Amino acid sequence: MDQLARRLGVPDAVVIGLGSMLGAGVFVVFAPATAAAGGVGLLLALALAGFIAFCNATSSARLAARYPESGGTYVYGRERLGPFAGFVAGWGFVVGKTASCAAMALTIGAYLWPGQARLVAVAAVLVVTGVNLRGIGKTATATRLLVLIVLAVLALVAVAGATDVSIDRIDAPGGSARGILTAAGLLFFAFAGYARIATLGEEVREPESTIPRAVPLALGLVLIIYLVVAVITLGVLGPTRLAASAAPLADVVTAAGLPGLAWVVRAGATVAVTGVLLSLVAGVGRTTLAMARRHDLPAPLAAVHPVHRVPHRAELAVAAVVILVVMLADVRGAIGFSSVTVLVYYAITNAAALTLGRNPARKLPVQALAVAGLVGCLVLAVNLPLSTVLAGFGVLALGAAWYALRPARR
Repeated sequence: MDQLARRLGVPDAVVIGLGSMLGAGVFVVFAPATAAAGGVGLLLALALAGFIAFCNATSSARLAARYPESGGTYVYGRERLGPFAGFVAGWGFVVGKTASCAAMALTIGAYLWPGQARLVAVAAVLVVTGVNLRGIGKTATATRLLVLIVLAVLALVAVAGATDVSIDRIDAPGGSARGILTAAGLLFFAFAGYARIATLGEEVREPESTIPRAVPLALGLVLIIYLVVAVITLGVLGPTRLAASAAPLADVVTAAGLPGLAWVVRAGATVAVTGVLLSLVAGVGRTTLAMARRHDLPAPLAAVHPVHRVPHRAELAVAAVVILVVMLADVRGAIGFSSVTVLVYYAITNAAALTLGRNPARKLPVQALAVAGLVGCLVLAVNLPLSTVLAGFGVLALGAAWYALRPARR
């Protein structure tokens, strides 16, 4: 069996984690989260989402160190809980990240050409798919560049908005407990990329130590960045205006009296989110390929292009579904649906981690964190908007039906 080259150290893995998390989430998700939780509730929800993400990251890191191969919880579920659990995790990842691709494409449209957001989103999906079909992937070097662009844009927003922050706007009344849970589930969308580090199991040096160090470090840096951006954004726009914004960070610069810099934010957001979309479409295509090879998805999707050596059928299928979601849903619905299925994915991650038992060498209470992560993921999932909960669990049920009927088909 061919193995991937182990070239990445802790700094590389952290950068890839930052590149995966600092994407569409930070540019768009604060708006629907504020609509659900209100002013102070946004910050409470962000802290809750960050804690649950930390629990999930700890479990992911433990499992990735035990199973240093590509596939993430699709592999962990199969190995620790059985083939069906692995299938549900893989299916949840594919459909959830497909919705994430749609949310990212719509975010590109909202920042680049607000009046024609869907048209721009479809064009972005077509361009990204065309690049991936040529076999041109995003390397760790390119990821560093994208991270620098995102950090530069966020720094611009923070500096521009810092002089116009009002404590009264930040201290606006929060929402209900249910609203905070809903907002935390939506904000989880902005953290979910840390799993990308765990899926690099075959490509990092000394994965038993590198992955457990890189995942919490990347997550902690992102949480700090998100808290700063959330305070600035909320303090400048206030909860009402923030909740209604389609491009919050561009609106912060405009509201701070620097409308001439708004185009810089829009351009930076477009570049950053396009980079993440490029990586994510490729990742979903390859997970689809892996599941098709095991007959967990239709076998024709396992085809590899004879020249470019990419899973062209899988990537074309993913692109078609993403375009369909872009045409039918809005960015908030796509984020909610993605959050439901990805939270189920991480619930399975924590359940698999619980089977590893205690680790006396670790100072953290890893078993307690796995329990907190499992319960937290399920609680956040069922408290998301009802329409997305029904859609998410409905699609998971359809996948389970496909899994059950496969022997009859064969």
